[in-house]
Amino acid sequence: MDLDLALVRAFVATARTLHFGRAADELGTSQQALSKRIARLEKLLSVQLFERQGGVRLSEAGERFLPAAREALAAGDRAIAAVTGAGPVVRIDTWGHLYAPMRTVADAVQALGPVRWEPSPGRDWPSVAEALLRGDTDLGFGRVHPLPDGRDAGLTQRLVRLEPVDAVVGPSHPLAVADVLRPADLRDSVLWCPAELTRLDFLRRFADEFRIPRRHDGPNLGLDHLVRHIRTEPDAFTLFPADAPLPDHAGLRCIPLADPTPLYAWSLAWLESSRHPGLDTLLRGFAEAGRTRRWLDYTPQRDWLPDIDHPKLTVHEPPAAVAGVPRPVRLPPSRTSP
Repeated sequence: MDLDLALVRAFVATARTLHFGRAADELGTSQQALSKRIARLEKLLSVQLFERQGGVRLSEAGERFLPAAREALAAGDRAIAAVTGAGPVVRIDTWGHLYAPMRTVADAVQALGPVRWEPSPGRDWPSVAEALLRGDTDLGFGRVHPLPDGRDAGLTQRLVRLEPVDAVVGPSHPLAVADVLRPADLRDSVLWCPAELTRLDFLRRFADEFRIPRRHDGPNLGLDHLVRHIRTEPDAFTLFPADAPLPDHAGLRCIPLADPTPLYAWSLAWLESSRHPGLDTLLRGFAEAGRTRRWLDYTPQRDWLPDIDHPKLTVHEPPAAVAGVPRPVRLPPSRTSP
């Protein structure tokens, strides 16, 4: 039998949304036309793909058909790209938006040349992991960590950047005049978190490791809200990646951390069973940007990573290749606001 990819696309969109109206809007057609396509596909396959009582959900046959249907659409995209010369669109969801993840993606894009990107904001790593497993996106970019109950099973990750973090304090903080701080120097301060601490794996592990008992978290109300509290609370601090942009707030100090230097791990993640046709090219672009900018510069005696980030170091080039090269000196304070 011959599969009509228009029918397959209708099925995949409906499987993703589990809603005929939303799937029709996504495909730019009417709900009636979408329902007819699904019915034609079910008749062609002689199976029922959806159960429609009490809402829409995939049948057992639909669950079996979905991975192959996604592969069929991907193969169709590759065939079109081979003829037209236009590469397929790469859907990438990023999270950790206060830390500006797209600046790293943008650097990698420069190494790749023309790539048709479709960026989208993800709420956090668990939500992006679910989107990858559903086939709603091709790549995720942010800090990856293990999820409860093995919910990230089937996903592959690649460490692409280790970024030093600074301590950000206000002008009245007792340590505001320091040029460099140790993480242990912050034990008498209050760690202000940009969201609920249960969703901030890196900050929670940092506070536990360096015994910082006082922590303040809450809903994510944006970067301006966070730094306003840092500026006005005399004992408050937060952590920020060294190259991430901060808004101008009078007197805000960004102080490098050393002995050890905490590193924030940025990773790409994807579903191996639905591997994007351009993934190898994309990985080479991130690797080239990483070599040029020394994104994987890591020395265990000098730097600190949460234990769960250590296994990721074996996924990419061995960091020992650059471990003996000292990190360029960051002149403090590199981001003091006027």
